[in-house]
Amino acid sequence: MADQPNILFMQVDQLTIDVLSCYDNDVAKTPHLDALAERGVVFRNAYCNYPLCAPSRFSMAAGLLASRIGAYDNACEFPASLPTYAHYMRALGYRTCLSGKMHFVGPDQLHGFERRLTTDIYPGDFAWTADWRVEGFEGATDIRMLTTSGLCARSVQIDYDEDVTHRAVQEIYDCARSTEHRPFFLQVSWTHPHDPYLSLRKHWDLYDPADIPPPRTGMPSHNENDPHSLRVLRQHGLADADIPPETVQRARRAYCGTVSYIDDNIGKLLEALRESGQSENTVIVFCSDHGEMLGERGLWLKKTFFEPATRVPLVIYAPDHLKPGRCDTLCSLVDLLPTFAAFGSGGAWDGAVEPLDGSDLTAIAASGTMDRKVYAELLCEGILAPIFMLRREDWKFITSTGDPDMLFDVRNDPDERHNLAASADHADIRAGFLAEAHALWDSNALSNDIRRSQRRRLLIRDAHRRGEAPDWDFDAGGEDEGRWYRGKGNYNDWAFDYLPPSDTKGDDRA
Repeated sequence: MADQPNILFMQVDQLTIDVLSCYDNDVAKTPHLDALAERGVVFRNAYCNYPLCAPSRFSMAAGLLASRIGAYDNACEFPASLPTYAHYMRALGYRTCLSGKMHFVGPDQLHGFERRLTTDIYPGDFAWTADWRVEGFEGATDIRMLTTSGLCARSVQIDYDEDVTHRAVQEIYDCARSTEHRPFFLQVSWTHPHDPYLSLRKHWDLYDPADIPPPRTGMPSHNENDPHSLRVLRQHGLADADIPPETVQRARRAYCGTVSYIDDNIGKLLEALRESGQSENTVIVFCSDHGEMLGERGLWLKKTFFEPATRVPLVIYAPDHLKPGRCDTLCSLVDLLPTFAAFGSGGAWDGAVEPLDGSDLTAIAASGTMDRKVYAELLCEGILAPIFMLRREDWKFITSTGDPDMLFDVRNDPDERHNLAASADHADIRAGFLAEAHALWDSNALSNDIRRSQRRRLLIRDAHRRGEAPDWDFDAGGEDEGRWYRGKGNYNDWAFDYLPPSDTKGDDRA
């Protein structure tokens, strides 16, 4: 592998490790990802820094926690003045290209990428701004995520990801034929397996209903549940819903089908690398922006700090930099920027213009250090005040001025059934985490900043709805203006308007 290898960064949306064989959960069929994991390093304790799409991606791209860059919710502007890994890689001599979703918000839809092959799939403006003054949220997915799950012949998300893969494959071949001698940094970002849980027949038929396990943990009673989970359940219309077990199984089966669909697309990219002669000189990184609850505790989607939503798959294949194997060291998505830069600079990298919240994973994996901490934040709709997560050694601590603290022994209680925050035997651990949280975050000041940001963006959003609104969408050329969701009308009406299969074989709802 050359001093400056190509880098293929593959990212998916809302993938939980709970279905992946490379994380000892043999549910979804993912032969291409499994093969990549066998040849690379599987980071078994990787976390997102915010369990929501846009803030997670902005934090990841900048190498900084979301609160430090104003990435409070899914409609916060990502400043053009903030360097991303695309800027840093470009400065190191890379040709940077993006195919797929990044959920950039604001007039800058490139953020260091020289070329963008597709438009985005979600609004690039302030349509989804959170508002702490109201209980509901018009951008939330509703109960149709379950009642509409199952088979489809086509969906808007499949349309999008087909385009993402097609253009990315072409880019790989174009790079191989190029007379330009810069290495490539290509990010390919699919929207699956994000809900709706709609699977093509090809992938649906890979799974026998009997092989789809139910959630390990049922929904706690109202009195036993934590306040934030109750708010999330209400937001999605699930708090008082009677969801039959067969509906849960159908949604989980369809989800696994979409994971297999993504695996097929991963295979197409890896084949293009092999066929174009670039496999031996390309570092491959795979991750998700956050996880998916998938029915655990009665919860679906994200916006919680429980393991299925916050812990993410992260696999790196870099034979000249990392020995294949498993790494148990705590890490998170803010570590990706310095890791990419280390690959691009041939080793230790010190080119950051400011202190970053992440560290080079190649150095961490090589040293085998276990003394690391992970921080995550939740600052969006559906909360009373900022919620913070701290993960260290076997412990996870969740704290907010709006809700009771939670403390879990993740090693001995992986399903987080027993909150130890009120236990006298664990008072010192809780006190230490509280002191660390208070040193890291000023919750009152941050709350004031978030409310101010919301008021500003809500005013701008509502003003833009009068007359002709500015267009911040990225035009990839030849796009149908009305094809992807842009904050006009109801998101769920758009997302769930799918083409049903013509041949159901009698089991599309089973």
